[in-house]
Amino acid sequence: MPFRETLDYLYGLQRFGIKLGLTNVLRLLERLGHPEKCCPVIHVAGTNGKGSVCAGLTRILGEAGFRVGLYTSPHLHSFTERIRINDHCINEAEVVRLTELLRERAAGIPLTFFEFTTALALYYFREQQVDCMVLEVGMGGRLDATNVVQPQVAVITPVSEDHAEHLGADLATIAAEKGGIIKAGAALVVARQEPEALAALQRLAHQAGAPLRLAGRDFYAIMHGEHFDYRGQRLKLEGLRPSLAGAHQRDNLTLALAVAEVLQEQGWNLSETALRRGVETLTWPGRLERWQSSPAVLLDGAHNAAGAGVLAAYLQGQGLSGLPWVVGLSGVRRPANICAPLLPLMAEAYIAEPGADKAVPAEDIAAYLGSQGRISRICPSPSAALRQALADWPQAPLVVVAGSLYLVAEVREWLMAQAEVPQ
Repeated sequence: MPFRETLDYLYGLQRFGIKLGLTNVLRLLERLGHPEKCCPVIHVAGTNGKGSVCAGLTRILGEAGFRVGLYTSPHLHSFTERIRINDHCINEAEVVRLTELLRERAAGIPLTFFEFTTALALYYFREQQVDCMVLEVGMGGRLDATNVVQPQVAVITPVSEDHAEHLGADLATIAAEKGGIIKAGAALVVARQEPEALAALQRLAHQAGAPLRLAGRDFYAIMHGEHFDYRGQRLKLEGLRPSLAGAHQRDNLTLALAVAEVLQEQGWNLSETALRRGVETLTWPGRLERWQSSPAVLLDGAHNAAGAGVLAAYLQGQGLSGLPWVVGLSGVRRPANICAPLLPLMAEAYIAEPGADKAVPAEDIAAYLGSQGRISRICPSPSAALRQALADWPQAPLVVVAGSLYLVAEVREWLMAQAEVPQ
């Protein structure tokens, strides 16, 4: 089966939609000999920052010499980005081979796309004899397909309102769903949280008997402009120079370092050099990623209200305002929730629907921006929107592309085709 046909099969599983529950994926994993039990696991849930924390942990562990299986979603450009060993994506031939194998083993089990790909990743990591796995929750936690593991460390990034139709409408309920990855016998590392989310997570930790390490109480960062120092219970690192931009990324890297400190205490050989190099050499495309076009372009997958607030804070910290924006959303996002924090920074918006299922209609975004006194233009595609913004604003300090990761991916592909390079 060629790779394109394999992807057609995998994406065809999306007709089953989002089905939260573990029964079917556990049936398949039993047939596969339980690959989820092959090695230690770090399991990461939360609303924002999951991917950056997972990538940071993988880089730190890789710098220490570990062979790390990394499973994240969604991807930017290729399905193969979802399943990696250290910096190397699974190759297309392996995806084809494993899909055929798992299709045979899964006969009679109705699996969703995410259930199937999760099992595929776990099976691949066992085959490749990884030393450990870093798994990003797809959505929620308690009933997510990744929650078949018994982690060595569970990690919760900041929790905010998102996917309310599946996870609940209030922070306490959402946090309880994400806290479903907390297990007896596993250490727990938690980012700074809103009070109601923290209370829910603390209750679950107490019920599971999971030792809790909390940002701001047990570890923290001391900021020095773009640099920071890490302070943990025993570990102290000075003058870290992260390659990722934004104060929120320093928070994410601080969380990754706290996990590394827990692993050190459990006997993992993680040197200060590995910790430092992991923080300072990490790249994560599509997150505050600046491109050297004319004018410069900033890409950011700010796809929910919390992400939009972080992006706005970053730009305000750079002293920027009155910028042209390329905007596009997907899913059931309300334009007001995401666009409101961006309004003080927006002079004009170029709106395009990303080529993904359930794109938010461009007219809905334009109507909201118009009600707030902002000029907007609807464009036929994300790349057309960026071309128009670059042409209309040649003297702008920056053109910002923000919203759905599908939008960011389409614009990024166009920039690469123009031989532009990220800074």
